[in-house]
Amino acid sequence: MSIAQDLNRLEEIVRTLEAEDVELDAALALFEEGVARLRAARERLGTAEVKVQTVLEGANGDLRLSDLDG
Repeated sequence: MSIAQDLNRLEEIVRTLEAEDVELDAALALFEEGVARLRAARERLGTAEVKVQTVLEGANGDLRLSDLDG
């Protein structure tokens, strides 16, 4: 799944969990799924951040390591 798909599913899970008529077993299963999807999305974002930090081309054509923040 893509990050966008994970985020959409997380939004669905939150809406469902906020409903007052969710049974406990269903709520726990949804919570577990949400935690797993959040971890997967964070891992993919972390991997992407490392790639961006690793390969940034400087103005003179040299590759350099740089933080995303500066």
